[in-house]
Amino acid sequence: MSARWLVGGCLAASLCGPASAQAPVRPQAAASASSAAKKELVQKILKLQQPDIENLAHDIVERPAAQMLQQAAAALHAVPADKRAALGDAIDAAARKYTDEAYPLVRERAMRLAPLTVGPALEQNMSESELRQLAAWLESPVSRKYLEVSADIREAFVGKLLEDAQPVVDPKLRVFDERIRTILAGASAGASAPAGSTSRQRATSPGKAAASRPAGR
Repeated sequence: MSARWLVGGCLAASLCGPASAQAPVRPQAAASASSAAKKELVQKILKLQQPDIENLAHDIVERPAAQMLQQAAAALHAVPADKRAALGDAIDAAARKYTDEAYPLVRERAMRLAPLTVGPALEQNMSESELRQLAAWLESPVSRKYLEVSADIREAFVGKLLEDAQPVVDPKLRVFDERIRTILAGASAGASAPAGSTSRQRATSPGKAAASRPAGR
């Protein structure tokens, strides 16, 4: 809380009536009252943001599943055509089961952690006036409408971005994958080489090796 707010609060209290009619406002008491007001506003904001927190929990659950489904879709190309549909349905069912089981667990943790992490951050970085404005915005019909459509807008945007970026990203991913394979292959070859073989090769120069060979060979 800023000192400017405290000064304003004290001045406002002194202008409300004669000094003899009111008890003096101490900075500590004003700070406590404001802190309680801010905590109440933060709790209100967190409640208003609950749909957004739930969407975030859903994204956390679905993101690794989406990556695994992409890998599974690529692997299905190696399966006989007459078996792909049945296997695809089984994979989709497994994905739905995972989401149905994992989402409630992540949602519960998100709702429990939000007051412990988001709440203190809002209280420390925003004034009471700003919190009131934020709460009013979140309660407004425009904000509610935006929250309703933002998830679909974001999903459509991400899908279009992935589709548009895939042709330029996939070649780089293949190069990256090949580099990893090369690095791992080199490490495996080095680990399997006989101990001391590298040092012996370095100790024998090409000239000495040629001189040691019998003439005519």
